[in-house]
Amino acid sequence: MSAVGFPAFPPTGTATKGAVRRGQSWWARSWVRAMEEFALDAGPLKKGRAYARTGRVGPITVSPGAVQARVQDDDGEMYHTVVSLEPLTDDEWDRFLEALASRSGRLAALLAGEMPRDVVAAAVDADVTLLPGIGDLEPECDCPTWDLPCLHAAALSYQAGWLLDADPFVLFLLRGRSREQVLDALQGISARGAGTGATPSGPRVLGELPPPPDVPEPPVAADLLVGVPDRTPDGTPVDVAGLRAVLAAAALDAAERLTARDR
Repeated sequence: MSAVGFPAFPPTGTATKGAVRRGQSWWARSWVRAMEEFALDAGPLKKGRAYARTGRVGPITVSPGAVQARVQDDDGEMYHTVVSLEPLTDDEWDRFLEALASRSGRLAALLAGEMPRDVVAAAVDADVTLLPGIGDLEPECDCPTWDLPCLHAAALSYQAGWLLDADPFVLFLLRGRSREQVLDALQGISARGAGTGATPSGPRVLGELPPPPDVPEPPVAADLLVGVPDRTPDGTPVDVAGLRAVLAAAALDAAERLTARDR
C-alpha cells in the first residue's frame, strides 16, 4: 500500500496571538480530542502543542495505519515518533464505500477538502468506525520518557490534525485506502449501478421524456395589464398602451423561440 509524504510545517510562533490557527475543522478536532482525552497528563500535551507550533516536527509520512515523523527535543536530539490507527478491513471498506456512494454530493465535498457529517453517517450505516475515539490512537516514540503520549507524539498528533484539516483523504489513507483507491472504488460502484439501471441510492427508471406541451398563442395587447390605472397615486401618467405593446412583443418573441426549438 502507498505512503504519502508531507513537508514539515514551518514555525507559526509560540504565542496564541498572531499564530496560524490550524486544526479547526470538526473532523480534525475529533482526531485531537481522541488523543487529548486519552492522555494521562496535561503537561506533555501543552509542550507538544508548543513543539508543533515552533517547527520541531520534521516531514510527516502517512501510510495505512500510521503517521510518523522525527521530532526534535529541546537538547537537539531527534526522536522517531509514530501514531498508529488500525486500518479498516476489506469487508469494512466495501460496506463503507457502498454506503458512501449512496449519499449523493458527498464525494464532491471531499474533493473540495470538506468532510460532510454525512460521510461519518455513512460509516455508521455500514457499522464502521471512521473517526478515532478515545484509545484508538496508539503513540510510540523512542524517547526515554514514559508519558503516554509523550510530548513528541503529542506534537505529531497535533500536526496530523493539521493535515486532516487540509485534506480529509488523509484519514482514509490512515484507515487503509489511498485517495486513488477510494475514487476508483466509488467510480466502480457508480458504473455498476448505471449498468443495472439503478443508482446506489435506489432504482432509476429509464425512458423517454414526455413531449413538451403545445406552445400557446401569445396574448393580444388589449388583454394585457387589464385594470391597471392610467396614473400612479402621486398623479404621474402611466403609458399603459406602451407597456402593453412591450409585453405583447416579448410574448410573441418567446412563442417564436419555443416554436423554432421544437421544429
